[in-house]
Amino acid sequence: MRKTLKWVFAICLVGVLTACGSETTGSDNEKMIITTTTGQIADIAINVAGDLAEVESLMGPGIDPHSYQASQGDISKLDEADIIFYNGLHLEGKMDTIFEKMSKDKPTVAVADALPTSLLLDDQENASEIDPHIWFDPSKWVYAVEEVRDQLVELDPDHADTYKENAEKYLKEIEALIAYGEEEFAKIPEESRVLVTAHDAFQYFGEAFGFEVMGLQGISTDSEYGLRDVQDLVDVLVDRNIKAVFVESSVSDRSITAVVEGAGEKDHTVVIGGELYSDAMGEQGTEEGTYVGMFKHNIETIVSSLK
Repeated sequence: MRKTLKWVFAICLVGVLTACGSETTGSDNEKMIITTTTGQIADIAINVAGDLAEVESLMGPGIDPHSYQASQGDISKLDEADIIFYNGLHLEGKMDTIFEKMSKDKPTVAVADALPTSLLLDDQENASEIDPHIWFDPSKWVYAVEEVRDQLVELDPDHADTYKENAEKYLKEIEALIAYGEEEFAKIPEESRVLVTAHDAFQYFGEAFGFEVMGLQGISTDSEYGLRDVQDLVDVLVDRNIKAVFVESSVSDRSITAVVEGAGEKDHTVVIGGELYSDAMGEQGTEEGTYVGMFKHNIETIVSSLK
């Protein structure tokens, strides 16, 4: 009887060890878990990892990452992840301490760190701050794609070829997006290429596609603005005969509405040209819920209002 029990115990032990051994990152039986902050980064991970991973984005449509505070549920998702990707450059400023803690236990990667510092832009109002909105220049966002690819290859080398092939396909989509933007924006007269939004999220966009950009608030939506800021922007609209301004999906339209009303008081008609996606993308399952689709929406909205 004792001999039989010993064999049963041995068989069970082997079974337990085998089960443990099968739960490896990227194995055929267990998908990698990737957690990201923004939808833009999640879109990279989804495209590069494909069916090899489950991707979770903490910040959905309409969410402002500048003021986002992680919930207990978010902490659990970060704990369960095999790898974490976030933007960095203080975009998710209220989560910096969390990322520092997580980095002690697992790969916790700021994709913006992949960009050469020479490609980063300063805050126009505060030169000591770096603008974190790097995804608005697709040619710079390529660095983030390559960083995600390289991190996944390092974490799961058995599927390196898949990650590289998926990344190459995604990079070609971004290359086509750049060409589409250049073609469409050529329809707007140069003097009309002025983009006015609620906060200063579009510097990289302006540099990439030849627009002058103006935001009522600074690079963070936590920045304060007052009556003087509104009046100054109204004066610019009137003096330069700018006819359209834009609201953002993740920012209240209150500030832009004040600018439109201020221009009206000076007998200058300004319309809201449409809603742009800035710090957040559209609903999951829609075209605007993807990076390329979000960007195309912005291109088409801007062109239809300013050409």
